[in-house]
Amino acid sequence: MTRAGTRKAVVSDESPAVPRRLLQHATKLFAKKGFDRTSVQEIVEAAGVTKGAMYHYFGSKDDLLYEIYARVLREQTSQLERVASSAAPLRERLAAAASDVVVSSIDNLDDNTIFLQSMHQLSADKRKAVRAERRKYHERFRRLIEEGQASGEFRTDKPADLVVDFFFGSVHHLGTWYRRGGPLSAREVGDQFADLLLSMLRPES
Repeated sequence: MTRAGTRKAVVSDESPAVPRRLLQHATKLFAKKGFDRTSVQEIVEAAGVTKGAMYHYFGSKDDLLYEIYARVLREQTSQLERVASSAAPLRERLAAAASDVVVSSIDNLDDNTIFLQSMHQLSADKRKAVRAERRKYHERFRRLIEEGQASGEFRTDKPADLVVDFFFGSVHHLGTWYRRGGPLSAREVGDQFADLLLSMLRPES
């Protein structure tokens, strides 16, 4: 018998929490050591599961990296669709969508930073899949801008594609400067980003 506290408890390989634990610990290890320098053995030991359990849920380390980002993107896509399809005025919908994506990006800052740093190490098919899903998200966001341009609510001299690229370039840059515990909360930063976006789209008088 081992003394209490000297060994990590091993989670049942059938536990529904296993995928979540694997993703959580893989994220921490990738952030600390880098994707390429983190071994599968280190991940399963940190998560307290067996290699068999990991391979039951994830076919490779690649799959873990892919899911780290895909999970966040699915949440963001669901939230965007809910906001974009609501009956709220267009400016409110775009402001909410812009603020929400900043908040969710900050809430998952490690995940996003790790993925952007390591995406080039994914297999070609997974990179293609990620880009396709991200493009769908950006296209849905862009349609909100195009809706306002068509109605005359937003300026039309700036292409919607360029506005979207400019905005999300700033969002993806969050990981280089945002620090938790700073003077602004995630929601305050999100609202500031949303205000800047709407100001940029306001028609010139």
